[in-house]
Amino acid sequence: MRPPRHITPAALLLPFALLLAGCGGSSRAEGAGGGTGSGTDGKGSLTLNVGDQKGGSEALLRAAGELDDLPYKIKWSTFTSGPPLLEAVNAGAVDIGAVGNTPPVFAAAAKSKIKVIAGAHSRSDGEAILVKKGSPLKNPAQLKGKSIAVAQGSSANYQLVASLKKAGLSPKDVTLNYLQPADALAAFTRGKVDAWAVWDPYTSQALDQADARVLTTGQGLVNGLSFQVAAPAALDDKKKAAALKDYTTRLRRAQNWVFKHPGVWAKAWAEETGLPQKVALDAVKRTRGTAVTVAVDKRAVASEQQIVDTFAKLKLIPRTFDFGEFVDPRFNGDLPPSGTAPRTYGKGR
Repeated sequence: MRPPRHITPAALLLPFALLLAGCGGSSRAEGAGGGTGSGTDGKGSLTLNVGDQKGGSEALLRAAGELDDLPYKIKWSTFTSGPPLLEAVNAGAVDIGAVGNTPPVFAAAAKSKIKVIAGAHSRSDGEAILVKKGSPLKNPAQLKGKSIAVAQGSSANYQLVASLKKAGLSPKDVTLNYLQPADALAAFTRGKVDAWAVWDPYTSQALDQADARVLTTGQGLVNGLSFQVAAPAALDDKKKAAALKDYTTRLRRAQNWVFKHPGVWAKAWAEETGLPQKVALDAVKRTRGTAVTVAVDKRAVASEQQIVDTFAKLKLIPRTFDFGEFVDPRFNGDLPPSGTAPRTYGKGR
């Protein structure tokens, strides 16, 4: 049920703040810092250090039953978003972690020691530019001269740039307000900005609780990719490399499980993050449950290279570079190509 129109943004900030750490692999550049979380018991003496975000890989694997027979132990470290997680990978404190399509671009631009080893392709309906239901804006071309909230360096930032370009506009034609999601929600709710570029599950929650509607989405404009990023040192260790292969295989099975059990996962995800269950289910069916595990192939590298070149041209990263140099394709195996269509939920599913 939607809150009454007079509700203050503060009433929505708690669940949104929880989601700052609950965006899973799709979490983008929302902040900094991280902390050590729990451990997962397994067999053997090997410990895999895994970076995670609240409601992310650990919750997914546990819900799918993929942590029940581990041949190694996992030490989980929880981070607020992708960038600090990749800082930990670079420092060797974390062996692997899940991030969206943009944090690896910024980390690689900073010459971090990272390797992209696995990918997932999701629908991009949750990558959206939102406006209020009563807004006169009907299409992206009408954003000219308007103010837009967006998290700088996030996938939403790239989706916004791509949407503006398609409409014949550039970032110079609008006023960008670089705000993290909780602050962006407050600005959006109070009418301080005309639009908000954001991603799921924020999209689903805003549509349900913040009187929002979709102006446009990233479907067909952004690549919909997310990645598992590993430390080169872990890949150079034969035992850890074997554990990394097993871990990514378990994630693949868990993602397949989500598509078959969207309601079960939505309930678990809601309990983990504080999301309303309806919002969680909407996000699962719109975006988060549509993912297909894919190879990090030439097509994926070329797609990421477009992001590199776009952000370099806008001077949002310090240099351009060859994204392929930060990819290790050894686990591609028999995975489908990165262009494989994401899953789509049918009516009544």
